[in-house]
Parts: sequence; C-alpha cells; structure tokens
Amino acid sequence: MKHLLTVAFLLLTGMGAAGMGAAIRPQAGEHRLALSLQRKLQYIGENAQAAKPDPAPTVMTEEEVNDYFAAGKVKMPQGLTKITFRGRSGQVTALAVVDFDQMRAGQRSSNPLLTIFSGTHNVEIDTDASGSEHRGHVHVRSVSIDGTAVPNFALEIFVDRFLKPKYPDVGIDSVFDLPERIDTATVGYHKLTVTQK
Repeated sequence: MKHLLTVAFLLLTGMGAAGMGAAIRPQAGEHRLALSLQRKLQYIGENAQAAKPDPAPTVMTEEEVNDYFAAGKVKMPQGLTKITFRGRSGQVTALAVVDFDQMRAGQRSSNPLLTIFSGTHNVEIDTDASGSEHRGHVHVRSVSIDGTAVPNFALEIFVDRFLKPKYPDVGIDSVFDLPERIDTATVGYHKLTVTQK
C-alpha cells in the first residue's frame, strides 16, 4: 500500500493525481470541487514546464482534495476503499477504511502482534508533514485502528513485513522529492499551499 503512511502528503501534492495534463471537461455527475482541484493540478504541471515557473502560491483546499478522492480521480492502493484528509498547521490526519487482508494479499505472519492488522477497519493516521527545498518530509505520529492506538513497535513490524517489500520508500519517517518543481509545501488549517521554483 504505497501511500498509506505517506498519503497524507504525497497525494496532497498531486503525485497520485490522474490526468493532470488532460483536457478538463465536466461530465454528468462530476464533483465540482474535484474539477477545481484538477484544474489546479493541471496548472502545477504546466507551470513546472516553464523555463522559470511562476512562484505565486497555489492553494488546494481540504474540501477539494477530499472531493477529488471521492470522485475516484486517484487510483487507490489495494485494500484502501475510502480516504479523507484533515489539515492543520504542519499536520495532516488521514482517515481511511482499510481491508488489511486484501492489502496483505495472501501474505501470512505467525507473529501474534500482527493480528490487529486483519479484517476491514477504520484507520486514522496522524502525521507531521512539510516540504521545503524540493523535498517532502512526513513523520507518522500515531496510527489508530477503530479508535485503538497501534503501538509503534507493532506498526514498525507491519511496515517492515508487509509494506516495505512492495514500497521500499514507505516508513514511519519518509523523505522524498516533491514532484512538478514544487519547492515548498505548507500544510495549514484545511489547506495545502505549494510554491514552485
């Protein structure tokens, strides 16, 4: 599940955005806020192609991002059926419905600590997220399943056993290159502001 631990930031900055360069035409039943975000992502992609990108900030609202995901504009990793985001100063909370059995795709473990990672559950992931000098940084502060906190050592075992083999860059602490010449990414209350350079 490539983005479960870093989804709060990676996808907010458009790395998983579908059709960024495609022509934007409303379709029957299309989500209005999703269309607004698609336009912003397209602009970010076009601005990145300029010899000197416009450094004016682009602001993406929490409502736009959540509507974008609800409209099915991002291909979800296996086992992740729904996700929404809440942003506040420097922090992002991702709320997801996760089918751990589907995510693990037949992988088994005899470790009793990993039994909490089975079945379908509501998962909340609290992260610190920021971006500067073309690099994104995400630190997972806590994870809870159905309101019960997951001990850090159990989370680390799950990440190492089931996620890292498929997605080596995913971890409790993740550092990654920001896409589309994004220089800074600032999480604020219910919004993400990016600048390009």
